[in-house]
Amino acid sequence: MHRPIDPDIHKLRDKILMMGGAAENAIARATQALVERDSSIADQVIRDDDRIDQLELELDEACIETLVLQQPAASDLRFVVGVAKAAPNIERIADHAVNICKHVIKLNNEPQLKAYVDIPKMSAIVQEMLVAGLDAFTSVDPDRAWDVIRRDDEVDELHRKVMKDLTACMMDDPASVPRAVELMFVSKHLERIADYVTNLCELVVYIKRGNVIKHVIEE
Repeated sequence: MHRPIDPDIHKLRDKILMMGGAAENAIARATQALVERDSSIADQVIRDDDRIDQLELELDEACIETLVLQQPAASDLRFVVGVAKAAPNIERIADHAVNICKHVIKLNNEPQLKAYVDIPKMSAIVQEMLVAGLDAFTSVDPDRAWDVIRRDDEVDELHRKVMKDLTACMMDDPASVPRAVELMFVSKHLERIADYVTNLCELVVYIKRGNVIKHVIEE
C-alpha cells in the first residue's frame, strides 16, 4: 500500500521546492531592487508573482487528488497535509516580497535616505532560513527545522534595530519621515517572512511526529 504513493509524494516534494525556490528568488530580487535602486527589477518581481500563485493552486489540486485517490496512511498522510499547509505560507512569503517591491518603487523615486546595511542583512538571513527550512521540510528533519526556527530571533533583533535607527532618523530630520516609513514597512515584511518560514518548520515536527506546535519553546 505504501509503494504506489511514492511517485505522488515525490511530485509534491518537487513542486513545493519549486514554489519555495521561486519565493526565495523573489526576496533576493526585491532586495536587489532596493540596494541597486532598480525599479525594473521590482516590477518584474510583481509580475512574476502570478506564477507562484499558480503553483499554489496546482499544489492544492495535487494534495486533494492524492488524499482522495491514494488514501495515504501514517507519515505519508501527514506529509500531504503538511504540503497543503505549507503552500499558503510560501505564497504569503512571496506576497511579502511583492509588497517590499511596491515600497522599493516609492523609495527609488526619492533620494536615498541612508545606507541600507541592516535590511540587506535581514534579507540574507530570511533567504538562508527559507532554503534551510525547505530542505528540512522535504527531508522531514525536525532537528534541522529547529535550527531554522532559532534564527528567527536574529531577524527580530535586526528588525528592532532598524526600527530604532529609522525612528531616530525621523526625529533628527522630519523631511525623512516618508522615506523612513517606507523602509520600516520593508523591514516589517522581512520580519513577517521569517515568521512564515518558522511556520513551515513547525510543520516538519507535525509530519515527523504527529505533534502540532506553534511557537513553543523546545525542551
